[in-house]
Amino acid sequence: MEKLIKIKKLKRKRKHGFLTRSKTRTGRRVIQRRRKKGRKKTAI
Repeated sequence: MEKLIKIKKLKRKRKHGFLTRSKTRTGRRVIQRRRKKGRKKTAI
């Protein structure tokens, strides 16, 4: 059987990646908030 969902890594990175997040003001806020919370991953 094949997987139902095929994750496209590049598409995922371009939408939710670290560089994309750090480009916008709100994205930077997301990273900051996740760091403060102590997340292992701040972005994908």
